[in-house]
Amino acid sequence: MIPADTLLDIALVISFVSVALAQVLAMIRLVIGPDTGDRILALDTMVVNAIGLIILLGIAQGTRIYFEASMIIAMLGFVSTVAYARFVLRGDIIE
Repeated sequence: MIPADTLLDIALVISFVSVALAQVLAMIRLVIGPDTGDRILALDTMVVNAIGLIILLGIAQGTRIYFEASMIIAMLGFVSTVAYARFVLRGDIIE
């Protein structure tokens, strides 16, 4: 029988690799995206992946401070995505 700590370590390594690969693929989409909308979605995906990496780091280290930091980054990521999309569509952010 495999100990629970070892299974958690294996799951964390697989999760880190998966989310890091998703981050790299989103970065590739950001660079080669044929349209501005693709680039906006790639940036938003990169924010979500960064939040996932921060939460995984918090789980791996066993601290709670990373969860609070991820909430702040999530709020900033959402607002920045909406602002950038509005700027691209309308030319201004504040009406």
